[in-house]
Amino acid sequence: MGRRGLVPVLASALLVGSCSLEDPPGGDDRMSIATGGSGGVYQVYGGGVAEMFSANGHPTTAETTSASVDNLFLVADGDSEVAFTLADTAIDAVQGKESFDGEKLPLRALGTLYSNFTHVVALKSSGIEKIEDLKGKTVSLGSPNSGTEVIGLRLLEVAGLDPDEDVTKRSLGVGESAAALREGSLDAFVWSGGLPTGAITDLATTDDIVLLPLDAYLPELNERYGEAYVEAEVEAGEYPNVAPVKTISVPNLLMVREDMDPALAHDLLKLMFDHKAELAEVHPSAEKLTLEDAQKVVEPVELHEGAQRYYEEAAE
Repeated sequence: MGRRGLVPVLASALLVGSCSLEDPPGGDDRMSIATGGSGGVYQVYGGGVAEMFSANGHPTTAETTSASVDNLFLVADGDSEVAFTLADTAIDAVQGKESFDGEKLPLRALGTLYSNFTHVVALKSSGIEKIEDLKGKTVSLGSPNSGTEVIGLRLLEVAGLDPDEDVTKRSLGVGESAAALREGSLDAFVWSGGLPTGAITDLATTDDIVLLPLDAYLPELNERYGEAYVEAEVEAGEYPNVAPVKTISVPNLLMVREDMDPALAHDLLKLMFDHKAELAEVHPSAEKLTLEDAQKVVEPVELHEGAQRYYEEAAE
């Protein structure tokens, strides 16, 4: 039955104010947000959201996790109330496909937050220029059961590579991947995250890196897996001394159980819009939160009833 029995780790380093670290009266009303791994946008953004919720009457803890796949199981099982996830993984979850092994999870979206950009990172000196060049190389595909792992495996497959035979596969988060590339134990790594991702910024300041172009793989990805994947560009200046490159983006969603109290879902979403400027100070990806884009979710994922109510009120 999927990834049952997960134990997320408290991302306490991200929660700057004391209100998010103290137990509320009774100790049973604290919410949990499932975020992502160290060095990724989910963890930073999610920590800011948890802090903001806590400061506004909803004591909340941000949890360090492997991200998308695990996050959705955590919410479905009631171990977390809110989860960051990639849209392609959310589609799999509500349909019971791929990692969810026939189990359709009872989830709904609060909205679309921003888009993740797929990075395939190598040292410039490696001569790696395209996914096919990864054959025979040691490659990290992201943390186990993460959205990065999902798209990493799919990229290898549409490029004609067998993930189990043609590469030496590692399963590292973005911070660990950047460190391993720097020290030479990795040839390349895949990361799906917002712009900029801190761990890649840090790597680019110390090493000459390249991001592989990925737009050529988009038509096959769409044909096999649906329309969650769209063409995008990492522009010049996003990372130090890294040339602009065409890549693939995937929307990020904030997900909850379908049976969450509609009033709570409404209020959490309203808080995020009301405090958008504060969240953008935590991470610039929060600037991408807009009423127009937030309510656009990729089918068959549906908006939660409370979220629908919020968007209707905001449009009046």
